[in-house]
Amino acid sequence: MLGMAVRSVQLMVDRGEIQAWKTSGGHRRISRQSVAQWLASRQSTHVNSAQTPRESTFSPDGTADYKILLIEDSTHFQNLVSLLVQQHFPAASLHLAHDGISGLAKFGQLQPDCLLVDILLPGIDGATLITTLKSDPLFANCHLVIVTGLSPEQLEPYAFALQGLPIIHKTRIALDLVPQLSRAITQQATA
Repeated sequence: MLGMAVRSVQLMVDRGEIQAWKTSGGHRRISRQSVAQWLASRQSTHVNSAQTPRESTFSPDGTADYKILLIEDSTHFQNLVSLLVQQHFPAASLHLAHDGISGLAKFGQLQPDCLLVDILLPGIDGATLITTLKSDPLFANCHLVIVTGLSPEQLEPYAFALQGLPIIHKTRIALDLVPQLSRAITQQATA
């Protein structure tokens, strides 16, 4: 139901985000109603140019049915990315998650074509989220882009997760995001 790794769900239980109990053998049993309530409370915004659910359309630039998931806690950057996607890729759909845990759930539900992830996120940091997703076979076809306000020196502790991934600094997002998404869409269209 959540599309998350077992460890992520265990952490949610430990933080009291979903209701569960432990069996005498130490296994967790999770209330289905609690999971449904958590999912309902975390419904993130679905954004497209018309602000309504989009029907499948043909798009000569390859963006028809192209799903982008942005995991970012800053409303300012959510709005900026939404504006850039609407302006340059109107047939693509952008989905938002405000923290790492709901981002993992959203990823499992959507299986997006492109994932834009901030490194510093509430709940679970971006590096842990990326490492978790890389171990999931569903992630194999997803284009991943890191969006961060951290300097290269501040990114060093996360190097294990970021190796080989494109990184866009938030101060350059208006300049670098559109070309990065164009490359990702082109790669998917030619694959």
